[in-house]
Amino acid sequence: MKIVEVYGKDYDRILDRLIRRGDDDFLEVDLTVNEIIKDVRANMDDALFAYTKKFDGATLTKISVSKEEMAEAMKSVDAELVTIMKEAASNIREYHQLQKEKTWLQTKSNGVILGQLITPIQRVGVYVPGGKATYPSTLLMNVIPAQVAGVKSIAIVTPPDKDGNIDPKILAAAHILGVSEIYKVGGAQAVAALAYGTQSIKPVSKIVGPGNIYVARAKRAVFGRVDIDMIAGPSEICVIADEDANSTFVAADLLSQAEHDEMASAILVTHSKKLALDVIRELESQTEKSVRRDIIEESLANYGYIFLTKDIESSIELANELAPEHLELMLKDPFSYLSKIENAGAIFLGEYTPEPIGDYFAGPNHTLPTASTAKFSSPLGVYDFMKKSSIIYYPKSALDEVSDKVIKFAVSEGLDAHANALRVRK
Repeated sequence: MKIVEVYGKDYDRILDRLIRRGDDDFLEVDLTVNEIIKDVRANMDDALFAYTKKFDGATLTKISVSKEEMAEAMKSVDAELVTIMKEAASNIREYHQLQKEKTWLQTKSNGVILGQLITPIQRVGVYVPGGKATYPSTLLMNVIPAQVAGVKSIAIVTPPDKDGNIDPKILAAAHILGVSEIYKVGGAQAVAALAYGTQSIKPVSKIVGPGNIYVARAKRAVFGRVDIDMIAGPSEICVIADEDANSTFVAADLLSQAEHDEMASAILVTHSKKLALDVIRELESQTEKSVRRDIIEESLANYGYIFLTKDIESSIELANELAPEHLELMLKDPFSYLSKIENAGAIFLGEYTPEPIGDYFAGPNHTLPTASTAKFSSPLGVYDFMKKSSIIYYPKSALDEVSDKVIKFAVSEGLDAHANALRVRK
């Protein structure tokens, strides 16, 4: 990792590069995605079969996962892992229950009733990555808040392996949550199928879940036809640490994100040069032992930095500018600085709260805003699966009191028919 002094040479350029990481030209990807979407709309299941053969190497005759496959998956998955997933699911559900919103009504003295009706989205599609790596934790994190919100119909799409099978851990996680509508399809074609429907897959109203660049761009392309959660970018972590931080812990947590892929970003922000040097030594030692060493080394070379600041306050200021997906406060008294954090997807407090505890087990959602979008967006939550409708009631006496005001306002905008809707009630 490279040590950079804040406000020193190249600081502004490096910071800008980190914030804009992933801002590539997607013209070629978008052309491919748009062709896939067009094909799926026209040829539906036939297009899904063809793309699954082309991209995943699997020849399918049926897209949906059978009950027999679900049952076999539960038998094949390690029983202890199933128990762990059930406990994680319980933690996730308990946390998200606290996010539920309620319908409310306000009655005024003149008889006017105003309010807000909260209703769940009726049908949601969840994309779960597959292929080289499978993430049952992603399924838990995307399905549970939808269930807590009251979504009745949930469809899961995930790419199969070359034999046309879905990783049993994915199916076990779905079984734990009671979701049986699962389809063996991935990529942009899966997103298109969820958005527009095919013979096998009924269309949804919202698509959530991470995927590769083709999945991300496809979600962007169908936005408007359906809602989406976010356009997820490469993973990132920022650790703010003081001179008392454990360099072994800091290095381990930085590597926990660097191992994701070559575009992942791992940042340490500290005012302690000694800690910075100790962390570099730890990174070298731990990387040598990692099974994903090649990915880590490229990730750190591309987007790994240690920023040296003058104090904790300036470290926090820098972190707020980065607005990281994951922010760890490895400080002596992290709670005293919590109120100063303005932009972060998830905040981990203290040296015994490593980022992976949030990925898998604690309860808060691990689907988080990336690429500095934490400046204006939030983790996936129950609120993402709810709709709000305004409620308005006026008795005649209350309408009579304001009728002339509304008529004048409507006329001022040249909307006479609007005004007339009030006039006919006089």
